[in-house]
Amino acid sequence: MLRDADLGPEYRSDRGHIIEDFYLPALRAASHYDRAVGYFTSSSLALLGQGLNDFIDRDGVIRIIASPYLEENDIAEIEAGYALRAVLERAALRDLAQAIEEPHAARGLGKLGRLVAEGRVEFKLAYVVSDNRVGMYHEKIGIFRDGRDLVAFKGSANETRSGLIGNFESIEVFRSWEPSDADRALRISRDFDDLWHSRTHLLRVLPFTEAAKQVVEQAARDTAARTDLDDIPVHGAPVTVDEPRADTLGTLTLPRDLIVRDYQKAAVQNWFTHRGRGLFRMATGTGKTLTALAAAAQLTTMLGRQDRPLLTVVVVPYQHLVDQWAGDIVRFGMTPIRAYEATNNWFPRVSDLSHALALGVARAGVIVTTNKTFGDAPFQRLLADYTGQLLLIADEAHNLGAAQLRTRLPPNAQYRLGLSATPERWFDDAGTEALTDYFGDIVFELGMGEAIRCGALCRYSYYPVLVELDEEEADLYVTVTTKIARLMAAHQGAAPLDDDSPLGALLRKRANILGHARAKLDALRKELDTRRTQAHQLIYCAEGRHPLAHEHHRDEPTQLDQVMAMVGAGLHMPAARYISDTNRAERQAVLRRFSTGTDLQAVVSMRCLDEGVDIPAARTAYLLASSSNPRQFIQRRGRVLRKADGKDTADIIDFIVVPPSDGASALQHETERRMLRGEFARVEEFASLADNEAVTLDILRPLRKRYGLFDT
Repeated sequence: MLRDADLGPEYRSDRGHIIEDFYLPALRAASHYDRAVGYFTSSSLALLGQGLNDFIDRDGVIRIIASPYLEENDIAEIEAGYALRAVLERAALRDLAQAIEEPHAARGLGKLGRLVAEGRVEFKLAYVVSDNRVGMYHEKIGIFRDGRDLVAFKGSANETRSGLIGNFESIEVFRSWEPSDADRALRISRDFDDLWHSRTHLLRVLPFTEAAKQVVEQAARDTAARTDLDDIPVHGAPVTVDEPRADTLGTLTLPRDLIVRDYQKAAVQNWFTHRGRGLFRMATGTGKTLTALAAAAQLTTMLGRQDRPLLTVVVVPYQHLVDQWAGDIVRFGMTPIRAYEATNNWFPRVSDLSHALALGVARAGVIVTTNKTFGDAPFQRLLADYTGQLLLIADEAHNLGAAQLRTRLPPNAQYRLGLSATPERWFDDAGTEALTDYFGDIVFELGMGEAIRCGALCRYSYYPVLVELDEEEADLYVTVTTKIARLMAAHQGAAPLDDDSPLGALLRKRANILGHARAKLDALRKELDTRRTQAHQLIYCAEGRHPLAHEHHRDEPTQLDQVMAMVGAGLHMPAARYISDTNRAERQAVLRRFSTGTDLQAVVSMRCLDEGVDIPAARTAYLLASSSNPRQFIQRRGRVLRKADGKDTADIIDFIVVPPSDGASALQHETERRMLRGEFARVEEFASLADNEAVTLDILRPLRKRYGLFDT
């Protein structure tokens, strides 16, 4: 504890050593460290070295506020009207990169990189705004906390190597347990919190964690002690082994033509750091499958050196993903057992593999199965009986948080890896908690913005198309919304949200009203007509039939049927369906034809393309379905952003439902506001990373003004 660290009231260069006598003892005792200072660089933490060991073990958290050093050209750009935030971030990254290049920075930098990767370090930038001029934040305060007490300090030392070692510095220390220090310590702590939340007069504070993360993590990887991951090639450097070594036959091994990107290598490194458990939150299209197989190959090799065979079980949502994973696993040197459909087709082979591993006859084995087969009794019995080393890889791991599956996760799996772009379950805290309890925390994260910046995904333009509900649709929307409100009120906001629950059914029905809005079809025709000569187009339709067809027992075509007729007969564009009823062989043929771009211009689908299907050739996506679930629209965006030869950018056309402009519907103003908030949330998410962000948001400006939605 901090009380036991023997910290004095003052430290001065002529009477002691600030690092050895103050920083290290405080870090060894603290669980939280807050620092606000001018010229902060990572070299300060690198210098702390051993002090971070205990801090890491206690799950320590660091918050840092710094002010970048502005050079003359930075100031000139700000005065010339350049984006202030961009200039400040660039200056701060320059400071950070320069500090990391110092020879002394290597010491402890790997530990800082681990903290950053685990989300336990946050950075913010502070600057002064006064009389239309930008100035430096130059205060120097810090706080150590241990859960009971705090130690605050302030003084002349900057968080730089010269500031902590080379200069003549002094700091004053205030300990909360000392009566004479308590008020000052608490006041400094409140000052920091005000800074952190940008509540300090004259100062502005900007988030900087994501910008700094790449620099710090890369430097940490470059300087950290090497592990067995040295066998994984860095992006751009192909594997030099011409053939698999004799002692790796019968195991998963890295294919000689595989190029693993730096971020994939970092993901595997982090997973091993967490003892082979954790979740990868990686944007759709960034190579989760190959990253997971690189981890599995490395684990197989490491256990093989100890004569411990490894069984790898991969669980995926759908049968076509079993086939897709199996193809990738073959590249890694093994033929997996595909476990789905009739039990007698796979059960004897899986049973034989299990016995072979137990007897040491086989060195490794891989099974790929669907969520359904995984949860059924025969597969569960095999898992329960297996006593050897077991790695469970869950693709689209969020699905395994469902109530019927999370109890099936095998407790005897020593190694666990979950993959998902969005591991959190929508409106299901219990399911999300079950996932993290089983797999562990998120150990690596690659968001879509970062993936686009580093070239893992292509850039895109986003075009929202506004369409109105007709009067009949608006009336039904109001009716369903009223029922939802009553049900929520009756349950005091805690109504069950299971798929089969009354509230879940009503929410789906309301979403379907938006997804099936009739005006979308005319709008789609106009958009397709402008691109009727282009190939590689995806069209996502709403599921099922229009809610009004069910409501009034009408026999009208589905939206997908109407789109197929429009594209084929109406616009004479070769198109094919890709839905759950399409058999496996036909699906594969559709994707092959689509990839060539010669005889198939468009693929029309519903949910079937949402999870895991590789269609990198896609260049244009039309989103007719209006889901408020972030997972769905994030995955659909990712489908069209995968890289492919000759593909630099993609287009996303999103059909946004708005209230009737004539005001003749039953929609009330507040209901309209709520509906628009849901639609605008998706637009803002898509627009935020698009090349044409400003133009996109301008389209919404009249509606924002009309409904007073400039706060959303």
